Amino acid sequence: MTEIFFADTFYWVALLSPRDTFHNQAIAITAKLGKTKIITTDEVLSEVLNFLSDGGLKLRERTVNTVRQLLNADSEKVTVLSQSHGTFLGGLDLYEQRLDKGYSLTDCVSMVTMKQMGISRILTHDHHFTQEGFTILFSSDR
Repeated sequence: MTEIFFADTFYWVALLSPRDTFHNQAIAITAKLGKTKIITTDEVLSEVLNFLSDGGLKLRERTVNTVRQLLNADSEKVTVLSQSHGTFLGGLDLYEQRLDKGYSLTDCVSMVTMKQMGISRILTHDHHFTQEGFTILFSSDR
């Protein structure tokens, strides 16, 4: 059976940016994934593009190329779920229910998606996901 992981903005940024503190850990984790399926969303990729927008020409180019590959690939490895009004509303509902937390709307959309798909493990270091019962796959020891 193929294991399924969700890929958060944190993962893609760490993987794409050699200057990121978690870059080497992202490469190592990616190499160990083996026969897994990675799920991510349009919302996550939008956040990646926003986050890396001031990284300079080469990083912007690498980021755009990666996002385009992920969107255009009919891949057994990575699936990008489309953004919709429904995913926005689902994320907004969770956001509204967790006003005491520092969750971003993208985090909320990701959490709702993960719950709907029965995914418990996420490629991130973001502790917000542990607050919702998910298992993060990046550790503080780099």
